Amino acid sequence: MQTKKILVVALYCALMTVGAYIRFPLPPVPITLQTMFVLMLGLTTSWSVSLETMVLYLFLGAIGLPVFTGGGGLGALLGPTGGFLFGMAVAAPIISLIAMRPNRRGLGWDILAVVVGEMVIYAIGISYLKYQRSMEWGTAFKAGMLPFLPGDALKATVAILLAKAFRGRIEEFSSTR
Repeated sequence: MQTKKILVVALYCALMTVGAYIRFPLPPVPITLQTMFVLMLGLTTSWSVSLETMVLYLFLGAIGLPVFTGGGGLGALLGPTGGFLFGMAVAAPIISLIAMRPNRRGLGWDILAVVVGEMVIYAIGISYLKYQRSMEWGTAFKAGMLPFLPGDALKATVAILLAKAFRGRIEEFSSTR
């Protein structure tokens, strides 16, 4: 992996870590800025860089580094937020696949990418939360999605605006050419 690409991966891992600690505690899943940086990652890098970043981020947390909102370690991945973390890892490269193709540039594609990404995060996160906490589907939706919708809409808007501002520079740094 070339040095500039490593810097982009490290930058996004650091941003997601900081975002995990900017939180509003809401049981069982807190509101954080982590999602905003995951959306930006997908909007500004290739699917492979997005995937590599998310795999590294989950690995760092799994080995015990305190990169998640609940700290680090396998317990954090297996806790109520684990499904959302895995959902982010799946969503980031999907967002990239939608938004980063040369023939798919523009606000409409960015919005579509972010909406699909959020749906992936919610689908995996809520499913896991339901299983992990033995909840009914309705309870899982109320606990894992409804309180987050307004904030996620705001974070998605900010991510799209920031991605538009920084996309060119980040693409330049993360390209493998």
